[in-house]
Formats: sequence, C-alpha cells, structure tokens
Amino acid sequence: MTLEKQLRIPYGVADYIKLRQKSEYYQDKTHYLPLIEQAGDFLFLIRPRRFGKSLLQSVMECYYDINRRDQFDELFSGTWIHANPTDEKHQYMVLRFDFSQVSGANLAALEQSFADHIRITLQHFLGYYQQQLPPTLQAVILAEREPHKQIEQLNRQLQQHNHALYLFIDEYDNFANTLLATEGRDAYQQLTHGRGFLRDFFAELKGATGATGGALSRLFITGVSPVTLDDVTSGFNIGLNISLDPSLNGLLGFNEAELNELFAAFGQNYAEHKPLMQQWYNHYRFSEEVKETITNSDMALYYLQALYRNGTPPKELIDTNIRIDYGKLRHLIQLDRKLNGSFEQLNQIINQGGITSAIKTSFPAELLANPDNFVSLLYYFGLLTHSTETDRGNPVLTIPNQTVRQLMYGYLREAIDDVGLFRPDLFKLGEKLRDFAWDGEWQAFFDHLSEQLKAHAGMRDYLNGEKMVQGFLLAYLNLNPWFYALSEQELGGGFVDLYLTPFYAKYPEMKHAWLIELKYLSKSDDTPKKRTELIADAKEQLQKYRHDQRVLERAGHAEIHSLILLWVGWELVFSEEEIN
Repeated sequence: MTLEKQLRIPYGVADYIKLRQKSEYYQDKTHYLPLIEQAGDFLFLIRPRRFGKSLLQSVMECYYDINRRDQFDELFSGTWIHANPTDEKHQYMVLRFDFSQVSGANLAALEQSFADHIRITLQHFLGYYQQQLPPTLQAVILAEREPHKQIEQLNRQLQQHNHALYLFIDEYDNFANTLLATEGRDAYQQLTHGRGFLRDFFAELKGATGATGGALSRLFITGVSPVTLDDVTSGFNIGLNISLDPSLNGLLGFNEAELNELFAAFGQNYAEHKPLMQQWYNHYRFSEEVKETITNSDMALYYLQALYRNGTPPKELIDTNIRIDYGKLRHLIQLDRKLNGSFEQLNQIINQGGITSAIKTSFPAELLANPDNFVSLLYYFGLLTHSTETDRGNPVLTIPNQTVRQLMYGYLREAIDDVGLFRPDLFKLGEKLRDFAWDGEWQAFFDHLSEQLKAHAGMRDYLNGEKMVQGFLLAYLNLNPWFYALSEQELGGGFVDLYLTPFYAKYPEMKHAWLIELKYLSKSDDTPKKRTELIADAKEQLQKYRHDQRVLERAGHAEIHSLILLWVGWELVFSEEEIN
C-alpha cells in the first residue's frame, strides 16, 4: 500500500491519540516542547481560532502524563521529542479542562454548566489515576460544592501525597466571550469580577501557583484573547503570556517547508498551489521580530482535503469553520443601536489594508473601546497580523490574507444592516454584480446602489467623506466571488482608488478588469467648477494608472476599463467609463 493511501488528512482532528492510531498525518511540532518548558511554569498562549491549540494541548497531555509512560514509543515514535526527550517526560498527573464545553442561555445556566464540567472532569481524573490515589479522595474533593473549592481541595490532597499536577485549560475565554457578546457588560462583570464564579476559579489557580510546595507545578492556558484573563486576575498576574514570543512563531500553523512536506505526503505539489494558498491563507506573523510567515493549519488542511478527494481546490475557498461570528464583534462596534468609533476604525483599517499600532498584551473588557485595545483584539482574533514593515519605528499591522479581508467586509455589511442603516436587496445587487463582472455592465450596479441609498436616510448621513464612501463601496463590491476588489493602500499607495481584478484561479475565462477613480465633494463645497476640475483630474490619473505594471500584471488577458465616480455627499452625481 502506498504512503498516500495509508495516511489520512487530519482536518478537524484535535485528539493526538486518535490521530496516531488512525495513521493521520501529524506535522511534528514536538521540538517546541523544550522551549515551552524553558519559558516558565505557568504560561498563557493566544492564537486565533482553528490554529491547532487543542491538538497542541493533546500532544502535551500525552507527553507529560505519568500514566502513559508505556505508550511513549507508540505515541511519539518518529517525532523529534522521541529522539530528544526532556527530563519532564511523563512526570505529571495531567488535568485538562475544555471551557468550550461550557454553555448556557444566561449567567445562571452558565454557572451550572461550568460546575458540571469541572465536576465531571475531576471525576474522570480521579478515576484515571485511582492506582496512585487513596480510594477516599474522590468523596473528599467532590464533597465541595463550588468548583474553586474543589480545585483547592485537589491541590491540597495531591500535595499531601507528593504528586505533581500539570493543568491545562483549553479555550479558557470561550463562554466568557459569548456572554459578553450576547448578554452585555453587566452579565460579564458579574462573571469576572467580585464573587463571580469564574473569578473565584482563577483566584484559586493564582493561589495554587504561588503556594510553597504546591501540587500545581505547571499550568498551560490557551484562548483567543487576553481580555478575560485580565479581568479575572486583576491585571493578568497568573502567568507569563508567551503569545508574542518570536521563538514560538511557528508553534502552531504551517510554514512553507511544512506545507511542502504536507502536500508531498499526499502526492500533491505545493508549488502549484502556493500562489492561491498564500493569497487566501498565509501571511500570519505572531511576533514583529520574525520574517517567516505562517499559514492557518485549518485552512491548509481544508484546501488539501478537497484537492486530494476531488483533484481540484475547494469551490468555496473560505472554510465556514474559520469564520468569526459577527455577534462576537457586535458589542465592540455599536452602542445603543448606533455605530461607534470602533466601527469607523474598522472601516479605516479595511480601506488602508492595515494600521500602525503596537500590540497590548493585556487589557480589560471595559477598555475595549480604547482604539489601541480594539486594534489589539483584532490582532488576537487573527484579523490583523504583524507586517515586516515599520512606520517611523512603530510596528505596522496588516490584514493577513484574502480570507480575512472577505470576513471583514462581511462585518461591515452586517454592522450597517444590524443598526438599520442600510438593508439593500442583496439578491438584486448580486445580479447586477454578476453582469458587472462578466459582461462589463457597470452602470446598472451603481445605479441600483444609488437608488437603494435614496431609500435609507441613515446611511446617507453616514457617508460623509471619501474614505467612508470608499469603504461602503468595497463592502458591497466584495459580495462578488469573481474578482478581487482592492483599495489603493492594498496595492502599495500612489494608485487608483479601487481596482477590480479577475479571480483567474477560479474563473480563468473572466474578460474584464476595472480601474475606478473615486472623487468626493461635500455638499457645502459643491460647485460646477469643482466638479469639472475633479473629473478632469480623474481622467488624467486613470490614463497614468492603466499603464502601471501592477495593473498589467494583474489584469492578464482581461480588457482594462477605466471608470470615474463622483460623489457629492451621499449622491453619485457623475459616473462615466473612459474609453482608452
């Protein structure tokens, strides 16, 4: 049997034991285990969704578990750590909580679900290690009714019996983030402050990490943002945040060498797919000090799975599992059914393709509206990443890839719809976009968009500047799957306002590309003379841009069209295609 037939693609697999037993492909990351050990005893790691955090914890659980000594060869044969084991191999009792299992419609239901999860996990732990523990221990620990008291009792009992504990918490902020997004700040405050049950739980962990001779020897927490841990520990004082450590940039996800190995293992040539995958899945950097880019592992496996099964890339390049629900951002970009400054900042980031900002390692939920904190949260969610560039010594964050760009345009549309500013008929708009993309019939699309604006007074008030109009157009132009809608900044600056270039990888028969020069006048500045001057300026710019090498390279065999759009306030008062 060939290697390709033996191996299975581990898409969505987070259980290391099952992965090894079922001969699923494992990208060896075990050479990072000594680095994690050296980083400290109590650690916290943030990475975006679907980057392999749960699988990493599963690998570590298997490696450090004292009960799996006899399985070391079975589980780790062929890995780096098998040939280079550390002194801490199989030295701990391992306890792992998964807070994604906690759910509830309100705070009371969440508290019950949390208590159930802690109790059930402890029952399993005590049964699993029953050979090393007194038979009365389970009754002693579970006699405590509150989760934090159960943890306190567990730590005491294990200390008395000279056992070392390695505690893992996966998706530590999952249900807290959901509560914040759905129930609001008051409910979240009750959870994380005062005598909130989650605060009590982490307060106990904090005490356990500082106890002399305590059983809790190591702690490894993963999540998608530092916000909740800051709130429940009064300033992030429970451990070391290793999320921005340059030596751990490649801990999760795939670098280019790993992608070559992955594709080759299944009889595929990564080089043939590299341009498309880099554009849609790559360019994550988890430290401003590194140059190497990382590809999201979920996205790569999703792509490879379709390619291996069907011989072609997936029809939909964005895996639905990668999407961050807009509901998780709603409370950040609107207040009292009105868009706030964070929405405007999001719009600006999308227009510019990024922003100059340092990353905050810790901040509470009550300060999320602070611009620096909001940008940092977008980074932790994977919507921004480190660029290799700096701006006068300051780090530059950029939108990593087309998948994230499409998601962010979706957030803009959903936010506008959610507050009732603009609710166009998306089906009709999509039809007009199709004609625009395939037949070059641009007029009907922009006329329809203008008609829709006339019916939405709130949106008319919002379109009060060129960048707001540009962001609005980008949000709705990106409803289409046929071409990329790129802004000036995304193409390096000094360029046309909008460039619509065919998505040849999926639609090689596309025949049209568009240069769109956008001009804007406020109603107070509007005069016939200024309109004439702006239109003349647009014509001159378009003549220059259409010969730009970036245009010619991206356009390929498509006909390059030049289009002028002049807005006065919210009204599109002039639109014309320039005949080249």
